[in-house]
Amino acid sequence: MTTREYLDTPETVLPSELAYGELRVRESPGVNHQRVVRDLTIVLDRFVRERRLGEVLPAPMDVVLDREADLVVQPDILFVSAARRHLLTGKVEGPPDLVVEVLSPNPRIGRTEEKVTWYARYGVRECWLVDAPRKQLVVLRFEDGRVAARALFGPADDVQSSVLDGLLLRPADVGAWW
Repeated sequence: MTTREYLDTPETVLPSELAYGELRVRESPGVNHQRVVRDLTIVLDRFVRERRLGEVLPAPMDVVLDREADLVVQPDILFVSAARRHLLTGKVEGPPDLVVEVLSPNPRIGRTEEKVTWYARYGVRECWLVDAPRKQLVVLRFEDGRVAARALFGPADDVQSSVLDGLLLRPADVGAWW
């Protein structure tokens, strides 16, 4: 399937992605997964709006990482800075500044390692991997198409982000996480 064919399909709430021409569709995520997405979206959106930094969007939102290679992903949450607002057309046309993936026991679409590699290769600046059952949040910072830094945060730690400078986030304080 091409990117154009994918984008022309009827809208759906089922998580779907296009991985180099292969359509991947899964059932919707569970309640706990969605609680984490909801609560984290609220916290990030409040921070971003107050500072007019850009826009936070939850899934399902198509992100066209590579139109010619037919690669379209749907991170659980994404942030696009005000300076890169031009990426926000009917879809997100290019790499967001920050993506968040809430890990599930049974991954919804593809493998996490695969998506992290794509995010790094195509220019996402930072990726958060939220593992609620293990009570961990991993922040990956990308440079030059690879992981340049990795930080692990527990429930009582203050999360540090190179993309959202000044963010005060302690996972234990974010609703449904723990």
